[in-house]
Amino acid sequence: MLTALLLFLPLAAALLLHFTKGGTARALALGASLAEFGLAAYAAVSYKVQGPAAFDLNYAWIPSAGISFHVGMDGLSLLLVLLTTFLVPIVLLTAFKHDYRNPSAFYALVLFMQTGLIGVFTSLDAFLFYFFWEVALIPIYFLAGVWGNSERRIQITFKFFLYTIIGSLFMLAGFVYLYLQTGPAGGAAHSADLQAFYGLTLSAAEQSWLFWLIFAAFAVKMPIFPFHTWQPDTYTESPTPATMLLSGIMLKMGIYGTMRWLLPVVPLGVSQWQKPVIILSVIGVIYGAIIAIRQRDVKRLIAYSSLSHVGLMAAGLFSLNTMGLQGTVVQMLAHGVNVVGMFFIADAIERRTGTRNVADLGGLTRRTPVLTVCFLVMLLSTVALPLTAGFVGEFLLLAGLYQYNMWLGAVAGLTIIFSAVYLLRMFQRTMLGPDSAYSETITDLSGGELALMVPLIALVFWIGLFPNSFLHISEPAVMNLLTLIGR
Repeated sequence: MLTALLLFLPLAAALLLHFTKGGTARALALGASLAEFGLAAYAAVSYKVQGPAAFDLNYAWIPSAGISFHVGMDGLSLLLVLLTTFLVPIVLLTAFKHDYRNPSAFYALVLFMQTGLIGVFTSLDAFLFYFFWEVALIPIYFLAGVWGNSERRIQITFKFFLYTIIGSLFMLAGFVYLYLQTGPAGGAAHSADLQAFYGLTLSAAEQSWLFWLIFAAFAVKMPIFPFHTWQPDTYTESPTPATMLLSGIMLKMGIYGTMRWLLPVVPLGVSQWQKPVIILSVIGVIYGAIIAIRQRDVKRLIAYSSLSHVGLMAAGLFSLNTMGLQGTVVQMLAHGVNVVGMFFIADAIERRTGTRNVADLGGLTRRTPVLTVCFLVMLLSTVALPLTAGFVGEFLLLAGLYQYNMWLGAVAGLTIIFSAVYLLRMFQRTMLGPDSAYSETITDLSGGELALMVPLIALVFWIGLFPNSFLHISEPAVMNLLTLIGR
């Protein structure tokens, strides 16, 4: 029941927002998002006591077709639900800093998207998963297309939509084939339940082509090289709250989907294509980092940095060992916190100066000591400084990848050097460089902005200092996943 409440609370708030405006709309949107986080926190506490079975809800949705409204949470789902509900209030508070036209619709779309995200992370039925996968796409299309920052926003958003919908259709085709293989031979008792998919016995040839049908959707959503071409423009030209949703939460849909719906379902296909996918992911790590070094737009630089870090997560995920999978889980949390914090800093600078061009900035730290400290903390976590969130995940990912292949691990490890180069250089040129036209006029973070950054910074050090508080939640799910893959 708790899982259903997590699903429908933001949906109900989104519908109510269409009948409110002004301060009432802000209060309703923020109140609903905080209540949602409270429910997720209660679920985390209950999980330790009652276990994942307490969150399972299985209702016969279309009984004649074997399709159920089956939702639930294990440790893996729970952590991503926590991440989603933690970040959405921050996204909304960032939106409050802007004067968007028709703000009630904007906030409603954010909450509607939260419903889709929670649905993806909790669905245990293939067609329900596909339904929420598509639901999550609709609000981000309008958020980016209607409230985007560029005259090219329609073209850019359509490219993103086209990539995503084509990948989703391939995934649907794969799910339909798997669905038809369930039930008695020649019978009609088919099932779309996840456990039914886990129980299938498919040939290596079937699993080989099914792998690419299903992985296409996940590869686009992450994205990994060469399925990434929609990402830099979409991240850059979308309004900052939409960019936060895309980078902080939505890309986790692809990683989660791979872990839940691909690796255990077609393990022979994964085994066959494991190395090519890891190579593509490592190429993405280096490619994203090199392109980031050449960027002069702060937001675009962060977008390419995100591409590089996601490549490392995908490579570690496909190493198919405990360290790689656990590293993927904790890095999903760390990346979500880091990238949202970085985009918030970029937005704060742009709101004060009217520019994101590194060449136009410089000497900002003279009048912005609080902004400088917050910027530096988020940056160092992204660089994977020890005792910060980014270090734990990257260490486990690189260890898992090194365990799979020493040379691929060594090449992927270059991301730490490259990220230090482009991020520290950006920081030096914007905050510590020669004085610019904004050095004497820029203002520091307000009390409200600092209050928004404090939870992000606290989580950076919580994950960095006490990673086991998250890893022990995901460990049973990860071990079960490895058992299914090696069955």
